[in-house]
Amino acid sequence: MTTDSTAPVFGSEQVRRARYAVAAVFAVHGAVTGSFATRVPWIQDHASVSAGQLGLALAFPAIGATLAMPLAGRVSHRFGARTALRGLLALWTLSLVLPAVAPNLLTLCVALFVYGASAGMSDVVMNALGVEVENRLDRSIMSGLHGMWSVGALIGSAAGTVAAHVGADARLHHAVAAGVLTVLGLAACGGVLDLRSEPDEEPPPRFTLPPKSALLIGAVGFCAVFAEGASMDWSAVYLRDVMDSSAGLAAASTTAFALTMAVARIAGDKVVDRFGAVRTVRIGGVLATAGGLLVVLSPNTALALCGFGLLGLGVAVVVPLAFAAAGRSGPNPSRAIAGVATITYTSGLIAPSAIGSLAEATSLLVSFGLVTVLAFGLVLGAGVLRGGDRKVAEGGVRAAAPAASTTGD
Repeated sequence: MTTDSTAPVFGSEQVRRARYAVAAVFAVHGAVTGSFATRVPWIQDHASVSAGQLGLALAFPAIGATLAMPLAGRVSHRFGARTALRGLLALWTLSLVLPAVAPNLLTLCVALFVYGASAGMSDVVMNALGVEVENRLDRSIMSGLHGMWSVGALIGSAAGTVAAHVGADARLHHAVAAGVLTVLGLAACGGVLDLRSEPDEEPPPRFTLPPKSALLIGAVGFCAVFAEGASMDWSAVYLRDVMDSSAGLAAASTTAFALTMAVARIAGDKVVDRFGAVRTVRIGGVLATAGGLLVVLSPNTALALCGFGLLGLGVAVVVPLAFAAAGRSGPNPSRAIAGVATITYTSGLIAPSAIGSLAEATSLLVSFGLVTVLAFGLVLGAGVLRGGDRKVAEGGVRAAAPAASTTGD
């Protein structure tokens, strides 16, 4: 990036407003996910697919996201970050309509591919903008932004639960939700920083491998997301099958995990500002490891529930800090963020099936032993999240667009 006297300068008040705008974008993004998740059974019935076919279809959002995320930097370079976010976020909110109207397995897979691709590209741009605002405020905000995503997901899932309870047609529900969220998303995008590439900057490649800096950071994110995905999808089954718990208590494990994650993310920025990213992740790794051990060694349901709560608390802030570190790891923030996002999306994709396969070959105890080992990996790998110091431009706030370039690491 070159310094250009014609580059836009943002005042401190504008940056503070941009923080709230980006937070609203995160909430809208999460609300789409929550809205979709609650209507999956309706979508399955409408498309007349079996459980195995549904599992295949549900792999396509991650496939679409993984393939499309490297394009986000080029879109930002071409149109500027604000315009890119407007378009990509609107594509994401409107794509909510597609799965519910799919009449069969093939069209459902195509719909979910588009759904995932738009999710991944908007995810990269909004995280890059979040890192830019964090750098200019010179304090941690990424954990809180991801906390707002969780809040949005909870709101979307609550609305979806009500819609499912009253028997609303998911096509109507998702059409209304998509319209409302598109309007809210476009309004929020108007407040984000209008970041643009330097006039003489080369456009990033359409597809590129993640930079080396993103691989180590992504490995830490992989451990956290694997533990998160395994706990979210398998904690209730674990309590039912291993601890012989009631259905109500088994379901409570998922709730405990989700709540501790949401609370920890919202409160996480103050912890990061106090202790720094590396110490925060190491402490989180210790808590997550203790939680995993408690799950595996627990003699009763109550202690296992506490274990899942500690797992959620321990991994909550890791992914936000991984994105923040990626955005400060070199001259190509979107490329690095896209690389970390690709690795973490992959982890989220393989974790549930990996836990199930290992459990079938051995037992769920062994599966959560693996989760515990990966949680300890956060303690060992936390040092890679230093990612450079946050820097505020002198004489105002100037930012280049969060776009990748063709330069190496």
